Order: sequence, then C-alpha cells, then structure tokens
Amino acid sequence: MASNGEEIIFGADDEPVKAEADNSAVEDAAASDKASAEGSANGQEDQENAEQQTEQQAPEAAKADEASSELEARYMSLYAEYDNYRRRTQKEKDNLYADAVASVTKEFLTLIDNLDRATEGAKKSDGSSLEKIIQGMELVGRQAQDTLTKIGVEEIPAERGMKFDPNLHDAMMHVEDEELGEQEIAMVFAKGYKYRDRVIRHAQVQVAN
Repeated sequence: MASNGEEIIFGADDEPVKAEADNSAVEDAAASDKASAEGSANGQEDQENAEQQTEQQAPEAAKADEASSELEARYMSLYAEYDNYRRRTQKEKDNLYADAVASVTKEFLTLIDNLDRATEGAKKSDGSSLEKIIQGMELVGRQAQDTLTKIGVEEIPAERGMKFDPNLHDAMMHVEDEELGEQEIAMVFAKGYKYRDRVIRHAQVQVAN
C-alpha cells in the first residue's frame, strides 16, 4: 500500500494501477454533470415555450376583456333606458287616472249642488209642498242619468218579465210567480250600469221560477 493511503494493485508487469472504484466515481460525476446540463437546457427551453405561448394568448385575452366590457356597457345602457321608460309610463298612467277622476268629478259637481239645494228646500218645506220636493228629486235623478250618459256610462236594461242574463244581472233571490216564465226577472232591487262592454255594477234582481 502506498504511503498516501491509496491501494496499489500490481499487474503482470508489476506496474501499479489505481482501483476501478475511482474510475466509476469519475464516470458517475461526469454523467451527473451531463444530465444536469441537459436538464437545465430543457428547463430553459420549456420556459421559453411557456413565455411564447403566454405572449400569443395575451391578445386573445385582451379581446375577450374588451368584448366583456362592451357587453356590460350595453346591458347597463339598456337597463337605464328601460328604467326610464318604466318611470315615464307609470307617470303617464298616474296622470291619465288623475285626469279621468277630475273629469268625472267635474260632471257630478252640478248634480251634487242640486242635491244640496233639494235637501235644504225639503228641510224648510211643510206638508203642502211635498209635491214640489218630489218633483225636485225627480229632476236631480234625471240630471244624474244625463251625467252618466255624458261620460259614456249606460244603464243595464232590467225590468219585470225580461229574461235573466247572468252577464248583466245578479240574482239576489228566487221566487215562484205564475205570471212569469222560467228565469225571468220578477223585481229589480238596484239598477246596473256598464261602460262600453265593461260592467260597472250588475243589476240586482229577483228571478222567478
């Protein structure tokens, strides 16, 4: 054995040879360095590919964001436009209703004035003026009918002997009456009224048989 601790092997020609283990270590180290170098090269190549792919995808992502922003802006614009339309139509509807109420009320003001006058006259009258009171009430009644006609409200036909119509009449009770046929009106309790084809109040009647 050499003085430095290395093992010496003598061959046939008595020349000293280093142990094979040292050669293996050198080869392993070389192989490791080579693999490390290849791995580093491959990693750099993968990184470059990833960066290149990111650069290619960036314009597409920007276009998608731009399209999304445009759609959002259009949605907000449409929503604001619809909200304004809803508010405007609601205001117009309220105004139309208020105008209709004011118009109808105006038509009835004269009638109310005449009712007040008739009431005051009845309070001051004696028994001999009963006929005048009745005439005054009849006049107010005619004025009321004229007012309804003026605003387009019609009285629903309902009288004794007329055929009962469930679309126009409301049967409050039934009665047996030999003078009348089946499902004919025997008595009218309250008049009915309609506006065009819309029934405001059904005529309340007594139906026979």
